[in-house]
Amino acid sequence: MGWDAEDVALLKKLWTVGQSAAQIARRLGCSRNAVCAKLTRLGLKRGHKPPTAKPKIRPVPKRKPALLAACARPVDRIVSTRKPRVRQPEEFTKSQLEAMLAEAAANTARLPR
Repeated sequence: MGWDAEDVALLKKLWTVGQSAAQIARRLGCSRNAVCAKLTRLGLKRGHKPPTAKPKIRPVPKRKPALLAACARPVDRIVSTRKPRVRQPEEFTKSQLEAMLAEAAANTARLPR
Protein backbone atom coordinates (compact mmCIF):
# COMPACT_ATOMS: atom_id res chain seq x y z
CA MET A 1 0.00 0.00 0.00
CA GLY A 2 1.24 3.46 -0.81
CA TRP A 3 1.07 5.77 2.20
CA ASP A 4 0.29 9.37 1.31
CA ALA A 5 0.32 12.28 3.77
CA GLU A 6 -3.46 12.09 4.36
CA ASP A 7 -3.33 8.38 5.24
CA VAL A 8 -0.41 8.89 7.63
CA ALA A 9 -2.15 11.82 9.32
CA LEU A 10 -5.37 9.80 9.72
CA LEU A 11 -3.35 6.82 11.00
CA LYS A 12 -1.65 8.97 13.65
CA LYS A 13 -4.95 10.57 14.68
CA LEU A 14 -6.82 7.26 15.00
CA TRP A 15 -3.91 5.66 16.86
CA THR A 16 -3.70 8.47 19.43
CA VAL A 17 -7.49 8.30 19.94
CA GLY A 18 -7.06 4.64 20.91
CA GLN A 19 -8.39 2.65 17.98
CA SER A 20 -6.87 -0.74 17.31
CA ALA A 21 -4.73 -1.58 14.32
CA ALA A 22 -7.55 -3.73 12.89
CA GLN A 23 -10.05 -0.87 13.17
CA ILE A 24 -7.65 1.54 11.49
CA ALA A 25 -6.96 -0.98 8.73
CA ARG A 26 -10.67 -1.34 7.98
CA ARG A 27 -11.04 2.43 7.84
CA LEU A 28 -8.04 2.86 5.51
CA GLY A 29 -8.85 -0.19 3.38
CA CYS A 30 -5.58 -2.06 3.97
CA SER A 31 -4.37 -4.99 6.05
CA ARG A 32 -3.73 -4.93 9.78
CA ASN A 33 -0.11 -5.93 9.15
CA ALA A 34 0.37 -2.91 6.88
CA VAL A 35 -0.90 -0.64 9.65
CA CYS A 36 1.33 -2.32 12.26
CA ALA A 37 4.37 -2.02 10.00
CA LYS A 38 3.73 1.67 9.36
CA LEU A 39 3.24 2.32 13.08
CA THR A 40 6.57 0.63 13.74
CA ARG A 41 8.34 2.69 11.06
CA LEU A 42 6.81 5.86 12.51
CA GLY A 43 7.91 4.83 16.00
CA LEU A 44 4.40 5.01 17.44
CA LYS A 45 3.69 2.84 20.46
CA ARG A 46 0.83 2.50 22.87
CA GLY A 47 1.43 4.20 26.19
CA HIS A 48 1.57 1.71 29.04
CA LYS A 49 0.15 2.43 32.46
CA PRO A 50 2.81 3.15 35.07
CA PRO A 51 3.17 0.62 37.89
CA THR A 52 1.25 1.24 41.09
CA ALA A 53 2.85 3.65 43.53
CA LYS A 54 3.07 1.19 46.42
CA PRO A 55 3.27 -2.43 45.29
CA LYS A 56 2.48 -4.96 47.98
CA ILE A 57 5.52 -7.08 48.78
CA ARG A 58 4.75 -10.10 50.87
CA PRO A 59 7.50 -11.93 52.74
CA VAL A 60 8.20 -15.53 51.82
CA PRO A 61 6.53 -17.81 54.38
CA LYS A 62 8.96 -19.83 56.50
CA ARG A 63 8.76 -23.60 56.30
CA LYS A 64 7.46 -25.30 59.39
CA PRO A 65 9.54 -28.05 61.00
CA ALA A 66 6.76 -30.61 60.47
CA LEU A 67 6.92 -30.08 56.71
CA LEU A 68 10.70 -30.47 56.71
CA ALA A 69 10.42 -33.76 58.61
CA ALA A 70 7.85 -35.06 56.11
CA CYS A 71 10.32 -34.54 53.29
CA ALA A 72 13.08 -36.42 55.13
CA ARG A 73 11.22 -39.72 55.58
CA PRO A 74 12.57 -42.73 53.66
CA VAL A 75 11.16 -43.66 50.31
CA ASP A 76 9.50 -47.08 49.97
CA ARG A 77 10.84 -47.79 46.52
CA ILE A 78 13.86 -46.36 44.75
CA VAL A 79 13.06 -45.30 41.23
CA SER A 80 15.85 -45.53 38.73
CA THR A 81 16.72 -42.35 36.88
CA ARG A 82 18.46 -44.19 34.07
CA LYS A 83 16.72 -44.60 30.76
CA PRO A 84 15.75 -48.15 29.81
CA ARG A 85 18.24 -49.71 27.45
CA VAL A 86 17.09 -50.25 23.90
CA ARG A 87 17.45 -53.90 23.05
CA GLN A 88 19.60 -54.43 20.01
CA PRO A 89 18.23 -56.88 17.45
CA GLU A 90 20.01 -60.22 17.26
CA GLU A 91 22.35 -60.73 14.36
CA PHE A 92 22.11 -64.00 12.47
CA THR A 93 24.54 -65.64 10.09
CA LYS A 94 23.59 -66.28 6.49
CA SER A 95 23.16 -70.00 7.10
CA GLN A 96 20.85 -69.34 10.09
CA LEU A 97 18.69 -67.01 7.98
CA GLU A 98 18.44 -69.59 5.20
CA ALA A 99 17.40 -72.25 7.73
CA MET A 100 14.68 -69.96 9.15
CA LEU A 101 13.35 -69.21 5.65
CA ALA A 102 13.30 -72.90 4.76
CA GLU A 103 11.43 -73.70 8.00
CA ALA A 104 8.88 -70.93 7.35
CA ALA A 105 8.35 -72.17 3.78
CA ALA A 106 7.84 -75.72 5.04
CA ASN A 107 5.31 -74.54 7.63
CA THR A 108 3.29 -72.61 5.03
CA ALA A 109 3.25 -75.64 2.72
CA ARG A 110 1.65 -77.75 5.48
CA LEU A 111 -1.19 -75.32 6.18
CA PRO A 112 -4.60 -76.39 4.79
CA ARG A 113 -6.07 -74.13 2.18
